[in-house]
Amino acid sequence: MSDKFKIKVVIGGRTYPLHVNSEVEEEGTRKAAEKINSLISKFEQNYAVSDKQDVLAMCALQFASKLEIMSVVKNEELSKAEDKLNQINLLLDSCLD
Repeated sequence: MSDKFKIKVVIGGRTYPLHVNSEVEEEGTRKAAEKINSLISKFEQNYAVSDKQDVLAMCALQFASKLEIMSVVKNEELSKAEDKLNQINLLLDSCLD
């Protein structure tokens, strides 16, 4: 399906019209909006925040932090895997000599 979908998502009480490229993108966008709204509610309940912009900034920081942490962990895991593969290659090379 190459046709774009027009959808509307509500974030922090405001409606945003969007264009998405597929049903999968639509589902992902809607789920992301749900998570943002859930996090907004948690921040509003747990902190004395009167400005919606502050709450949205806190949400953005939390989501961005999670992405960066996942990226760091993934890179560390890839590095460890590469090291192990290099060790295996060295062992194989020594067996072939």
